[in-house]
Amino acid sequence: MAILSNPYESAFEAYLKSRQMPYVAVDESRRVLLRNASLKSIDFVVEHPTRGQLLIDVKGRRFPSGGPRSKHRWENWVTNDDVESLSNWEEIFGNSSQAMFVFAYELGEPRFEAEHAEVFGWDDRKYAFYGVTVADYQAAMTLRSPRWDTSFVARATFDRLRFPFAQLLATNDENHEENHNGRTWVNM
Repeated sequence: MAILSNPYESAFEAYLKSRQMPYVAVDESRRVLLRNASLKSIDFVVEHPTRGQLLIDVKGRRFPSGGPRSKHRWENWVTNDDVESLSNWEEIFGNSSQAMFVFAYELGEPRFEAEHAEVFGWDDRKYAFYGVTVADYQAAMTLRSPRWDTSFVARATFDRLRFPFAQLLATNDENHEENHNGRTWVNM
């Protein structure tokens, strides 16, 4: 496993490894120059058995953001550069690829675990991973901050677009066990 400085990316890499998914962690220290445009690097290329290459940019967020009493549970802002770069990567990789954001939510307290279909334990923390295709995100995004060049998707729309990343992965791995509520727990 590569050593990543971002704990959300490290947790997602551990998750991919636990699911025995073939992947490449991309060195983000350099941007790519393509057709006189600078592209932000993707975080992972995951080889999916039926969907081809998943081009993933991991976005780490706390759940909830703003503390335990906060109503901001589903922060999903990204930079417009993130959206543009991922769209370009999808074009470069071609029809056998799908670009997506994976929102890696670090769960603030055990009581928030019940809100997620799958919880992944790593490095003494709990995470929930949700995917949104870049095409869906881009079609629904709204400018959040002109100064920071960020956008977001409204909560109701994000609820409809996001999916537990585990839905993309089929596994028979013994590290995955269902608890009495039908939720999946993954421990590393």
